[in-house]
Amino acid sequence: MAQDSLKKYKSKRNVTESGEPAGKKRKGNKKPVFTIQKHDASHLHYDFRLEVDGVMPSWAVPKGPSLDPKIKRLAIMTEDHPLDYATFEGEITEGHYGAGEVIVWDYGTYDNIKHDHDGNLIEMAQAIKNGTVEVFLHGKKLQGAYALVHTHFGNGKDWLLIKMKDEYADARANPVSSKPESVLSGKTIEDIRRENEGILSSGEKKTTSQTKRKAVKKKASKEATNPAYVKTSAGKKKNLTGARAGKKK
Repeated sequence: MAQDSLKKYKSKRNVTESGEPAGKKRKGNKKPVFTIQKHDASHLHYDFRLEVDGVMPSWAVPKGPSLDPKIKRLAIMTEDHPLDYATFEGEITEGHYGAGEVIVWDYGTYDNIKHDHDGNLIEMAQAIKNGTVEVFLHGKKLQGAYALVHTHFGNGKDWLLIKMKDEYADARANPVSSKPESVLSGKTIEDIRRENEGILSSGEKKTTSQTKRKAVKKKASKEATNPAYVKTSAGKKKNLTGARAGKKK
């Protein structure tokens, strides 16, 4: 994989406005990282990303990862993301692709453990092409072996995320519900949302770009349903009530 695989990522975004990373290369021969980001977009989901050859192949997991080997989680493959996305959290601004709050739910390094029948390690890029990925996660919340298996259902993007049987498997635990906070900031999705809405610890509200956008949308909605306003040939709203009142004076 190469930086060319980020073309789809960049084509969907205006990173100067959305607040997302533009894509920087990671220096040094470091161990590959993984990240799982909790993302409250149109639907709440978890983005599972693995560093592979300078980019991060990504899967959207609607229900999040499980520690139970008997549970198979749907994982929908999305476009590759840049490496600096691994630690991104905050808000993707309204009106942009994937708009909503994001936190780094888990983060760490991983080992590729996928071997062929002869015991030879299969490179990650090839494992993804083959449709079966096996990794050992060294995260702050998740540890142990996980498999990603490509299915033949849907439009070809559907995979399954499965916890493999090892000492870290635990059918009784549910980290998605018991550990909702970011491993970087300690914040939850709700914390990020409150910050973006400008709610201070004292309960006092302050004006933010988000509240301004809400006010603009409310005004536009009011004008659209008010017969006193019409669109002029220049595309601007005109208050007929005010205009008529002016003529009578």
